[in-house]
Amino acid sequence: MKDEVVIEKIKKGDETAIEYLYKQNYRMMVNLIKKNNGSEDEAKDIYQDALVIFWEKVANNEFKLTSKISTYLYSICNNLWRKELNRKSKFVSEEDTEKAQEYNLDANEQVKAIHRCISKLGDTCQKVLTMYYFDKISMTEIAEKLNFSNSDTAKTKKYKCKKELDTLVLSLYKASDFLD
Repeated sequence: MKDEVVIEKIKKGDETAIEYLYKQNYRMMVNLIKKNNGSEDEAKDIYQDALVIFWEKVANNEFKLTSKISTYLYSICNNLWRKELNRKSKFVSEEDTEKAQEYNLDANEQVKAIHRCISKLGDTCQKVLTMYYFDKISMTEIAEKLNFSNSDTAKTKKYKCKKELDTLVLSLYKASDFLD
């Protein structure tokens, strides 16, 4: 599929374009992250984040592609991974300080707080997050149960829902409430 066709499909909301991009560029993005001290799971997460960012940018009518899509996605993944590495290094240096602090929520209260926040999300997000994180159901099964076109669509939905949950949790609690 040519880049122009992919862009047009995304602008029309056709998720098959994202599925195509996911499969087409997956190995290149995973190799990028793995060569820079990342795992395959981290690479998957970063790549999914990059695809969501790309989708949102293309959906904006002012978007103009000035390179190949694969180059653009590579750049997004590279930037996201750098931010993640930076966040990790800050987290590791702050970890000792955090361990010394007393936490406001114990593990049981943390789970209850997360459940309260999940219950404030939309029905689909509640189902996706509960199935994935609490019931430990695979993305393939979630896609089948919720009638998504495939597991990649379920992964994208999980990402969006998790991002919404993170925002909600951080608006109601302090980050230190959840650090053990």
